[in-house]
Amino acid sequence: MDVFRLSFTIIFITAFGMSGFFRRRARQSGAISRSREGGRTMFLRLLFAVPFYLGMVAYVINPRWMDWSALSLSVTFRWVGVVVGLATLPLLYWVLSSLGRNISETFLTKGDHQLVTHGPYRWVRHPLYTAATIAFLALGLVAANAFILVMGVVIFAAMALLVVPREEAELMDKFGEAYDVYRHRTGALVPRVTVRA
Repeated sequence: MDVFRLSFTIIFITAFGMSGFFRRRARQSGAISRSREGGRTMFLRLLFAVPFYLGMVAYVINPRWMDWSALSLSVTFRWVGVVVGLATLPLLYWVLSSLGRNISETFLTKGDHQLVTHGPYRWVRHPLYTAATIAFLALGLVAANAFILVMGVVIFAAMALLVVPREEAELMDKFGEAYDVYRHRTGALVPRVTVRA
C-alpha cells in the first residue's frame, strides 16, 4: 500500500469512525427517521452521497477502480491533502463532541434539542458541514481523484444551498429569538468577519 492510499485510508476511517461513534451515542437519547425529511431529500442523498462514499471505499479497496477519474497532481499537492486531512480530524472531534447528543442525521431538530453555542459553534453555526467539506476536498487531493474532488464540491454546494436553509428554519422554529440573535452574530459556514471603522 503506497503512502497516499494509506494516508487516505487513515483519514477516511478515522473521520467516519468518529462520526459513527458520536452519532450512535446521540441516537441513545432519541433519533429522527430520515424518512421524515421527505422523498426529495432522500432522492438527493441517494443520487450524490451514495456514489461519493462508494467512490471513496473503492479507492481504499483498490485505487485502480478509480483510475477513470484520476488526476495528474504533483506530489506536493497530494501531501498538502494529507496534512489538511489529518489536521481536520481534531476539528471534527471538537465539532462532534461540542454537539454531543444534539447530533441528528437529518436537518430536523430533536424534541429535547438544545441550542449549542460553545466550541466551534461560538463562531460558526454549521461547522460540521465546513469540517466535512475540508476533509472531503483533502481526500480528493490525497487520492488525486477528480470524482472525489468534484463530488466534495457538489455535496458542499447542496449542503449550503439546500440543507442549511432548511436546518436554519427548523432551528428558528425551535429556538425563536435566541436563534435569531445567535444567527446574526455568527457565520453560517465560516466565521463572520466584521469590519470596524
